[in-house]
Amino acid sequence: MKTKSNHTNFNRVKNSALLVVMALLVTMSGCKKAIDIKSTRAVDEVNMWNKLEDTRAALLGVYGLTRAAMVDNDAHWIYGDVRGKQFVSPTRQDLKAVIDNRLTASYPTLDALSNWRRWYAVINASNIFLERVYDVKKADLRYTSNIMAIDIAQARFLRAFAYFYMVRIWGDVPFIITSHDGSFENKPRSSGAQVLAWAEKELLEVAEILPNRYGSDDPKQPGPYYNETNSRWDGALARRVSANAILAHIAAWQGDYIKVANYTTKVINDAGAAGLSITDIGTLTNSNGFFSGKRSSHLLGFDFTYELGEGGMTGHIEELTLAAPFVNKAIPDIYIVKDSILNIFNEKGDQRFGIDSLGRPTSNNYFVNFAARYPIFSKIKVILGGTASTSTSDPKFSFFSSVALFTRLEDMYLLRAEANAVVGDRQRAIDDLNTIRSNRGLPGYNANTNGLIIDAIFKERKRELMGEGHFWYDQVRYNKIKQNNKAFIDLIASGGIYWPVSPQLLQQNQLLTQNLYWK
Repeated sequence: MKTKSNHTNFNRVKNSALLVVMALLVTMSGCKKAIDIKSTRAVDEVNMWNKLEDTRAALLGVYGLTRAAMVDNDAHWIYGDVRGKQFVSPTRQDLKAVIDNRLTASYPTLDALSNWRRWYAVINASNIFLERVYDVKKADLRYTSNIMAIDIAQARFLRAFAYFYMVRIWGDVPFIITSHDGSFENKPRSSGAQVLAWAEKELLEVAEILPNRYGSDDPKQPGPYYNETNSRWDGALARRVSANAILAHIAAWQGDYIKVANYTTKVINDAGAAGLSITDIGTLTNSNGFFSGKRSSHLLGFDFTYELGEGGMTGHIEELTLAAPFVNKAIPDIYIVKDSILNIFNEKGDQRFGIDSLGRPTSNNYFVNFAARYPIFSKIKVILGGTASTSTSDPKFSFFSSVALFTRLEDMYLLRAEANAVVGDRQRAIDDLNTIRSNRGLPGYNANTNGLIIDAIFKERKRELMGEGHFWYDQVRYNKIKQNNKAFIDLIASGGIYWPVSPQLLQQNQLLTQNLYWK
């Protein structure tokens, strides 16, 4: 017999699943109007853009579309973690194709991941917001100039972030900064370098406007924000540190390491004002810790808050990595082979993972079932809002609510270390690397045991940021720096680091061209 609690949980899960489905449908329809066909608005414009509640709803809707774009078909982790070959797949042929760089193979997952529609839904929603927000300012005296300026800055941030995200995946992309209400004129792809130059300019401007805390005493946005305090908004919205963090990633992708050092330093210097600090290993890997929605620790992350009915059975890394004993699933879709784990975590004292002299794991923070055929990557394991555990008597229900994280403070320290190593400031690179190492139980960097400083930094990124969608892009930057892997350098030179453009998009827009490598 099911208890009342079980019925409550089931209804919550059912409602959340419906919300996820609705979000994905909105994403798909929004993308069509932004890039393919005539625009039709889902919301009656007569009843929209009349009061400040409309701007709040519209702005949070753009955040929701951004989150959906990242996680649809587990995109963020397939683009960033699976393609880099850090993980392997025991059963899924579509994921094996990604690992083997056979991105034009005929699988629904690859077809979906080659299509940029979901990102143009974000861009179109941002464009609409930026065009219509002034109507609210005229109609509602409660909508102050300060709040409108902050709202506009966030919409510009999300639009710039969407373009940066797409350029890293496809290279050149169509550049659209108006909503194209009515008929849409097809556009060719614009140079990725030009798009990133525009995104950098946008982010530099909004960084001067955005606060580091909303609903608090931040001089950029004093007092409540939409009548709520910082406990509601901390880490949930883009802020100044978010803009500088994305600027750092743009500069790193372009190989401009002087700028990387500058932007990461701004983030690190603002960390205290933004309520940020380096996350201890327990909080980072606890099922109800960092990834469950401790939002104040995120530089940029998109939450699935279980208490608000958010989350789902798909669109989370746990769908790919977890299996028994966490969920009712025999083997994971992806895992890291034991030899690779031992090679990555090869230093004693590492709190993330290690083995003792008898070959037994010294920690379950990153992996469980190490003795089994398929070790389970358990660093991120937010099930039922982080309340489920391996001791739960009922089989674990595969409902996840982990944050879709893009970057955190540790990423900035290691990115600054990378920048300083490249420009020749070796000691500062070592200092930043040691900041992370010491917080994970490791001794300071030693060239005799850790090798070249640049190699040690990228290895530390591999350990610390595992499963967070960075690995493929790290590999591209690493090989550009090292220039000693001919096959990878050839892949970069030929454009093979990018994804193919969906044939469906090419058919619908004759001005588009396929990436040369995939022709």
